[in-house]
Amino acid sequence: MRGWWREISGLVLPVDCGGCGRPHTTLCEECAGSLHGAAARRVRPDPEPGGLPVVHAAAGYEDAVRAVLLGHKERGALGLAGALGRALAGAVRASAPYASGTGPLLLVPVPSARSAVRARGHDPARRIALAASAELRRTGSPARVLAVLRQRRAVADQSGLSARQRLSNLSGALEAAACGARLLAGGRVVLVDDLMTTGASLVEAARAVGEAREFSGGGALGAAVVAAPVSAFRSLSK
Repeated sequence: MRGWWREISGLVLPVDCGGCGRPHTTLCEECAGSLHGAAARRVRPDPEPGGLPVVHAAAGYEDAVRAVLLGHKERGALGLAGALGRALAGAVRASAPYASGTGPLLLVPVPSARSAVRARGHDPARRIALAASAELRRTGSPARVLAVLRQRRAVADQSGLSARQRLSNLSGALEAAACGARLLAGGRVVLVDDLMTTGASLVEAARAVGEAREFSGGGALGAAVVAAPVSAFRSLSK
C-alpha cells in the first residue's frame, strides 16, 4: 500500500528537483548533468577487498548525486528511478566487457535487507535495475533483471562499521534462489547496486553468484553502481 501511494502521489502532486530542490521538476538540467554528464569509470575502494569484481560507477557520491540517491532510497521519491536507471545503464555498459559468456546482459541487484525493504516500502536497487534494463533494451542492448539473490541470515546495520567489519558482517549472508544456477547460465552477469562504499556488499554478492554458477574462478562478473565515493575514482591514479 505504501509503495502504491508513493507511485500515485508522484504523478499527481507537485515535485521539486531531487538534487537541489528547484520547484516543478523531478530533476533539473544541472543536477541531471551531475548524474549523467560523464562517462562511467572504473572505481576501487581503499582498501580494496579481495573478491571484488571490476566495478564501474556513473558518478561520484556527493552533492546533487547524493541527494538524488537518498531521495529515492530513503524518502520514497520513486520518480527519480528513471534518471538513476539511465545512469546505472551507462555503468553496466562499461562493465559488460568484464562479464564472461555470451547472450543478454543479466542484471543481478544486490538485495536490501527485508527489514529495510519493509521500512522503505520498496527495494531501491531492484527498482533502479529495472529502469536500467529498460534503458539498455531501448538503446539496443538485450538485458533483463534477475533478482535471484536473497538474504539467508540477518545482518547488522552497516552504518558505523569499518571496511573489515562490513566484510565480516556480510560474509555468507547471501544465497541464490534454487532456480538461480539455471537462470544465471543464460547470459553475461553484471551485479548492480545504487551505491558502493567499501565494496563489501558486492564481494558477498559475487561470492553467492559464483557459488550458484560454480565458477571456481573460471568465469568473470562485471559490477556496476550509480555512485561511489569520489576517493574511489581518485584511487585509480595511485
